[in-house]
Amino acid sequence: MKKCTKYRNLITGGAGFLGSHLTDRLMEAGEEVICLDNYFTGRKENIIQWIGHPSFELIRHDVTQPIQIEVDRIWHLACPASPVHYQFNPIKTAKTSFLGTFNMLGLARRVGARILLASTSEVYGDPEIHPQPESYRGSVNTIGTRSCYDEGKRIAETLCFDYQRMHGTEIRVMRIFNTYGPRMLPNDGRVISNFIVQALLGESLTIYGNGQQTRSFCYVDDLIDGMIRLMDGNHAGPINIGNPGEFTILELAELVRNRINPKLEFIKKPLPDDDPMQRKPLIALAQQELGWSPKIPLEEGLEKTIKWFKKAIK
Repeated sequence: MKKCTKYRNLITGGAGFLGSHLTDRLMEAGEEVICLDNYFTGRKENIIQWIGHPSFELIRHDVTQPIQIEVDRIWHLACPASPVHYQFNPIKTAKTSFLGTFNMLGLARRVGARILLASTSEVYGDPEIHPQPESYRGSVNTIGTRSCYDEGKRIAETLCFDYQRMHGTEIRVMRIFNTYGPRMLPNDGRVISNFIVQALLGESLTIYGNGQQTRSFCYVDDLIDGMIRLMDGNHAGPINIGNPGEFTILELAELVRNRINPKLEFIKKPLPDDDPMQRKPLIALAQQELGWSPKIPLEEGLEKTIKWFKKAIK
């Protein structure tokens, strides 16, 4: 990898939720950013403030197709991450995970770039171990409706480590747990955005199952901090990045309802297939190797996210 103080960064999925926040952080740090996106879930308005800046370039491109470009660092975030979007075209999702990662690893090998893969806690499936350490190999249904994403990210991790072993490619693998914040899509089907949008529209909040399934929610600013620390550090991963604070879905619904409209009711629907009952990261490795821990509690993050959604859905 080229030694320099100012990196030329390629961000796949750079106009998406996480990609746009990473773009902001790198641009504010004075680095160069090339944003690659096919706009399936990314939005140009997320990075509109940088268009025309001499250190920023925007390219419309699908990562399932190779690209020739000179860069120092590759942040490979491209892939729909919410069930609504990755199940819309599951074959395309699997191709994005495999071919997209294959193409970005090939690029990293050719130009000597370091590459970070945005993997996911979904590689753990419906876990039999709680909380989930990086050493846990997962319990994933290979033929379910979520498999295109879960197994797609698992093979993406496999490709990264095979490139490291065969070609000496500098890899960083990050397992992202539930993340939320401004610029989430209102229709992405994730639980926080669902609850906030329903509450702001005065609708009943939809609870799937009995609401006792648990999730851990990391505010986007904390997540991006962990991502940058992983890229800058010396540990290849995989490393869990998420907030270990654990809440039931019912507790989350009550937090959102109380902040927007305490009079709203809950309605219950059947639990989707293969929906994990528990999700909580062990972050000891991130604390040890990256000096990273999340700082923003759920209540504070919700206030910021609700404030953004109030403007976004007008």
